[in-house]
Amino acid sequence: MKQQLNQAKEKMQKTLDSLSREFAAVRAGRANPDILNKVQAEYWGAMTPVTQMASVSVPDARTLLVQPYDATALKAIEKAIMNSDIGINPNNDGKAIRLTFPQLTEERRKELCKSCKKYGEEAKVAIRSIRRDVMDKFKTMKKNSELTEDEMKQGEKDLQKIVDKFCEDTDKMVAAKEKEILSI
Repeated sequence: MKQQLNQAKEKMQKTLDSLSREFAAVRAGRANPDILNKVQAEYWGAMTPVTQMASVSVPDARTLLVQPYDATALKAIEKAIMNSDIGINPNNDGKAIRLTFPQLTEERRKELCKSCKKYGEEAKVAIRSIRRDVMDKFKTMKKNSELTEDEMKQGEKDLQKIVDKFCEDTDKMVAAKEKEILSI
């Protein structure tokens, strides 16, 4: 039973780590290289992450500079950025691509907050799914006489405490990201 609880904790922590990565990719008005983590361009017939094809630097607070290692990949990277959902038009100067982040409007801030809440809810659903899986394991163990009724009830209580803690952490992460977005 302890093993199942520890596995559940690990899976829930991975869920929070994933949520953290999602939040890093949310554009909050400042130049953040993480926004390009999901953008992939075709390079030699294979889809390759832009971050593996080019160096990404932040020359100032509102600009990202993408310099491809191979100059022939410049057009492919530019096309991939245009087709992505980051909402920024790339400026190609022939050697590098500049992404200039505009100031966020109030409407866009609200949209970003909404998507952060959605990510938070998805994380909570994943956490509850982990709880359901562990509960099923407990029931199977009880059916196979590996657990007593009391042990199962105690396991359920312990599992619920873990779930509550991770859901609370998720809410805190969402609130912190919303505060960051609204304060820029």
